[in-house]
Amino acid sequence: MAIDPALVDAVIAYDRPFFPAPRERFLRCWLGGATRSGWALVEDGAVTGYGVIRACRDGAKIGPLFAGDADRADLLFRRLAASMPGVELALDTPEPNAAAIALATRYGLAPSFETARMYRGPAPDLPMPKVFGITTFELG
Repeated sequence: MAIDPALVDAVIAYDRPFFPAPRERFLRCWLGGATRSGWALVEDGAVTGYGVIRACRDGAKIGPLFAGDADRADLLFRRLAASMPGVELALDTPEPNAAAIALATRYGLAPSFETARMYRGPAPDLPMPKVFGITTFELG
């Protein structure tokens, strides 16, 4: 379902384990706006995944794409892509999640560059098997 104001708090709660610090204020802005739309999977009243697609200078980017498993991520990916038909898509997948890379490959996406995630101190304990697309490289 489309992420509307009534669903934002549930999406923010679902998002919390995916980032090492609270980002409620950021998400309230990120989930809205004229150039992006968000979609969530809701099962038995609980969010089980969500994603956002946004228009870019060339095409569109999907991110974040967080889901409980590969099947849910696939449903979200297809729904997000359908909301901007005919445009080139980008999805920044984390290399440790083989299912995320398989999803991107299945829909014809190919690597265009690579980055390294680096931390000072220990890496945060994030649910990488549920991260199919990071939110954005542009904001860190």
